[in-house]
Amino acid sequence: MHVTSIVNGVDLDRLSGTIAAVGADAALARFQFRARNHWIDGGYSRTTIKDFYGAGQDDATRTEPFTVDADEPPVLLGQNRAPNTVEYVLHALAACVSGTIVYHAAARGIALDGVETTIDGDLDLHGFLGLDGSIRPGYEQIRVTITVAGDFDDDQFAELATLVRYSPVRDIVSNPVPVAIDLARG
Repeated sequence: MHVTSIVNGVDLDRLSGTIAAVGADAALARFQFRARNHWIDGGYSRTTIKDFYGAGQDDATRTEPFTVDADEPPVLLGQNRAPNTVEYVLHALAACVSGTIVYHAAARGIALDGVETTIDGDLDLHGFLGLDGSIRPGYEQIRVTITVAGDFDDDQFAELATLVRYSPVRDIVSNPVPVAIDLARG
């Protein structure tokens, strides 16, 4: 009888199988995620996310797209119909560093009772509004506080602190990523 081992909600047999498969065939590690956005009004838009390429093929497991709306608060001329885009960046970072810790802790056999992530980002509108070319339009600084709970020793806690280096979103917001933008007539 085979017993599946689950740590932090992660199936360790599947995780080990994924690691082995990617280790044996580097092409399986290549993913392409896709999103399509439709502007609705003012700062309000809707993005659909459904298909992606990964593990050597286009994924067909999603029968319906996820929809994500973005808007602005009234002080930024929106109607508060959804979080704004820079808030979604904070959400993505929080979810990614938390998930990264959970998965990597599970792979190391470190059971967690909880992970809470709080993020603050500082942004100066002078950059976005084009009022000062020396100020970037995006975040100037992001502060992340992660609180982990569980029965682990000091060495395991120290190891947990290093795991965020594997977070894809932390890497994306910390390092330049080439972005190619094509503007076409509709």
